[in-house]
Amino acid sequence: MKSVSLPSLTLAAVLAFSVTAEAQIKVGVGGPLTGPNAAFGAQIKNGAEQAAADINAAGGINGQKIELVFGDDVSDPKQGVSVANKFAAEGVKFVVGHFNSGVSIPASDILAENGILQVTPASTNPKYTERGLWNTFRTCGRDDQQGGVAGEFIASSLKGKKIAVVHDKTTYGKGLADETKKAMNAKGVTEVLYEGINTGEKDFSALVGKIKASGAEYLYWGGLHTEGGLIVRQMRDQNVKAVLIGADGIATDEFASVAGPGAEGTLMTFAPDPQRRPEAQVVLKKFEARKFKPEAYTLYSYAALEIIAAAANQAKANDAKKTAEVMRSGKPFKTVIGDIGFDKKGDITRPDYVMYTWKKGADGKITYVQN
Repeated sequence: MKSVSLPSLTLAAVLAFSVTAEAQIKVGVGGPLTGPNAAFGAQIKNGAEQAAADINAAGGINGQKIELVFGDDVSDPKQGVSVANKFAAEGVKFVVGHFNSGVSIPASDILAENGILQVTPASTNPKYTERGLWNTFRTCGRDDQQGGVAGEFIASSLKGKKIAVVHDKTTYGKGLADETKKAMNAKGVTEVLYEGINTGEKDFSALVGKIKASGAEYLYWGGLHTEGGLIVRQMRDQNVKAVLIGADGIATDEFASVAGPGAEGTLMTFAPDPQRRPEAQVVLKKFEARKFKPEAYTLYSYAALEIIAAAANQAKANDAKKTAEVMRSGKPFKTVIGDIGFDKKGDITRPDYVMYTWKKGADGKITYVQN
């Protein structure tokens, strides 16, 4: 019998441990985990965490367990680039995120250069998928689709009403406002006011004065919940009754917390409520057990990781480019938000937006309800 030295045994143990330690696949989760948009970052983070837990329980991706790596971009494009570089340095193969279009676009360039596939559950600016990158996908719709629905609603349901258009000058906010403006202008509706504000502003008295002077009965808002909520609150403080029309950027209950009672009656475009889908019911109970309300993009984040796992398993390789090829094949994937397929650009092939109204429930809480 051949004897084995202790150093050899130690080396063997180290090698065995190394193989075990490496038998995981790293998935980055990028978004505003802190800062004014942390509510949306929490949605993306919690959706990815639950999806990873469920996928790992089912055997992982090609037999490897998912290890999530988090990156906080604070909704800042420069920080998003730093997060993308961090993911590349840590050996991440796939990314779920980011939230802001203005972050996803520059981050995607870094990720593409480093062979990393990206699926955003929330970035809606068309430019994200229009640049021909191999690695960009989204489980949400696009601003030109959402703006078209908003513009059509304004033209058909608000005939004769005075409309003001305000945006936050960001890639997302201005892009969405301009798409809505273009759609309603094409239907013969001309805005009485078009203004841009800066993110982070707190005092909107000058803007409210302009809205009041314009006689606007409705205010289309291209931006996020914090500034949108403050504008509503300050309009009501100055007895301006214009109804806000928002989009997915205000799809968090924090909007009502900021806006106060004036949030009631706010209109909003967003995809059909995924929580109504039968596919979502089992997962919703898991979020309920975790005491987390899966608002807005939570299930879109869950679906993003579901699709990555399914495509990689079909490719029989944890390789980003091979996974991307499977995703661009046009074949739909079964997800918690229904069947999703992608076109050659990486956009979903079932774009759908509907109207919501913010209403007060029996518990006195104001939240968004699908019309």
